Amino acid sequence: TLERALNEVPQLRMMRDEDETVAELLAIGQKLEGLYRHASTHAAGMVIGDRPLDELVPLYRDPRSDMPVTQFDMKYVEAAGLVKFDFLGLKTLSVLKEGQRLLAEQGIEIDFETLPWDDPAVYELLQRGDAVGIFQLESEGMRRTLAGVRPTSFGDIIALVALYRPGPMDNIPMFGDRKNGRAELAYPHPLLEELLRETYGIFVYQEQVMQAAQLLAGYSLGEADLLRRAMGKKIKSEMDAQRARFVEGCGRNAIPAAKASELFDTIDKFAGYGFNKSHAAGYALIAYQTAWLKAHHRAEFYAASMSFDMALTDKLGVFVEDMRRGGVECLPPDINASHAYFTVENGPQGNSVRYALGALKGVGEKAMEALAEERERAGPFQSLEDFATRIDPRLLNRRQLESLAGAGAFDSISTADRAAVFAASETILAHAASAHEQRTSGQAGLFGLNSAEVAPIRLPRDATWTLAGRMTAEREAFGFYFSAHPVDAARHLLAAHKVRTFADLAEIRIADGERAGATMAALAEGVRWRVSARGRRYMVAALSDRSGQFEATVFDEEPANALEAAAKAGACGLLTVELDRRSGDDAPRVTVKRFQPLDALAKQTRLQMTVRIPGAQSAVRVAREVAGCRGGNGLLRFLVPISLGGEAVVVVGRDYALDGELAARIERITGEGSVDLSAQEPPKLALVG
Repeated sequence: TLERALNEVPQLRMMRDEDETVAELLAIGQKLEGLYRHASTHAAGMVIGDRPLDELVPLYRDPRSDMPVTQFDMKYVEAAGLVKFDFLGLKTLSVLKEGQRLLAEQGIEIDFETLPWDDPAVYELLQRGDAVGIFQLESEGMRRTLAGVRPTSFGDIIALVALYRPGPMDNIPMFGDRKNGRAELAYPHPLLEELLRETYGIFVYQEQVMQAAQLLAGYSLGEADLLRRAMGKKIKSEMDAQRARFVEGCGRNAIPAAKASELFDTIDKFAGYGFNKSHAAGYALIAYQTAWLKAHHRAEFYAASMSFDMALTDKLGVFVEDMRRGGVECLPPDINASHAYFTVENGPQGNSVRYALGALKGVGEKAMEALAEERERAGPFQSLEDFATRIDPRLLNRRQLESLAGAGAFDSISTADRAAVFAASETILAHAASAHEQRTSGQAGLFGLNSAEVAPIRLPRDATWTLAGRMTAEREAFGFYFSAHPVDAARHLLAAHKVRTFADLAEIRIADGERAGATMAALAEGVRWRVSARGRRYMVAALSDRSGQFEATVFDEEPANALEAAAKAGACGLLTVELDRRSGDDAPRVTVKRFQPLDALAKQTRLQMTVRIPGAQSAVRVAREVAGCRGGNGLLRFLVPISLGGEAVVVVGRDYALDGELAARIERITGEGSVDLSAQEPPKLALVG
């Protein structure tokens, strides 16, 4: 408080005594201190009365709103005679409706209200923790809980929704053990067996507290609700009165006073955080419907979910990674195939999700809707010139074009490097402005202008991106690494060291107090130094791998210095880490014990590269590409087709400097999947007897 500050800080007292303005400021501040800072409105709260509200409570009108609000808070409006309601608007309902629409476009009609409650595919999905994007069940901690409890009925889902919150979640292990037969069922009293059978002898819901009071002590429903409220508020006088009433009522059921008091304490322990069952059931219903959509129509589930999370790039990155784990292809954004929102495309390998143009950073949904409408109206864009001629330059700017180019949206209409299209964004806009001016002035009609006659757009010839530059541009456009991550360039090294991603490690079950070791590879994005409560200096490092971003703590000086240098250079490294988890944490805490830059590691590792050459012309281009790469210790060999059929293995040399960047450049010449880069196997020794 200001008074305490004046008592404890002599400099502040001196300023007050020497400066009248400061003295006045502090005097006014002490009068204002403790008052409400502003008027706030409950996001979803509505009240209903039996007469005009201004006859019951004082009202207030926020100048930013057209609806009055009560000046009494949620506790006192009830005492004034009003009934409270909370109306929740859930995005998931819109996701389900969008999923229905996407399926209807394919001739598949579904009704979420008539789904069977015992669908095996839904429970298999939940039991393996495959719950990313599923309402109320998608956090990492809940996914581990699903895998541990293994729900087999809709009632189990309701219980988990109610249990997974601070306090009651301590009962989840017991709930899972009793459900799966690892622990014996036990009930506080035989009269409660039928009531608590669905939750395996554990109080989970507020309704169970009320029904227990009815069964044991003969409470009416109204009395039971008062008991529930008293137990929630923990007011001693109310609790003493309720205990006496409860013990007396239990006596009528031949329950001794000591046992009755013990039962009262048991119920009180759970009542403090018991959840309303009807609320949990409503949430569980939506969770089940979302899980059903994911289990049976995975591509439509992703497209619908991502369309309503387009502004949350971190969330989109999680969905893309989950999509790949689930075997659904995420097609890149394409100026001739993508729409403003995420869509589903049918292919030979099943349905795929086409990335939305509107989800790219800085492009704007309205502009992308107009672009898609132009494509639907006049057909696909044939070239960059055709694109520039047909778009409205008032809808696009340089930043939008750069984002589209960096994401690869123009790859289907331009064979040039993405860097060249990126660099030519101003030129494309100039062409668009010129074509628009000719259209609006009538010159196009006079001279018969069409896209074939437009002067070609000259792209800079020397503009190219390295693999790292290409991925950086993608990250700028998507908000995350889409097609690959910088650590993927060294996948040949990572495989040899059995590297695991952060998402993989997050699934490991680590008990409180236990630790687990692991090897990771990550890009160092930034570091900051902190000081612990004990005065110890330590580092918090911001890292990322292909599964997403995470933070790690570093206490030892050597890895901290190495990480700081890597963060400044934007470099990747191999991490030896220790994992532990605190109760309630969704993700494990990562402590770095060792950091080795991947560049240095690559120099220590003997590599081999095998290139499948499709033809003579490709062979010449590859030979030019590798000509200046000698001076290392890598083995380079070509697989060349021969006229008699099959392939010949040609060892080009054993002194090449090989890396992921070179492999990516060669793959652009020979085709995707034609280059294999790996660590050389050590020579096998044979004993001669």
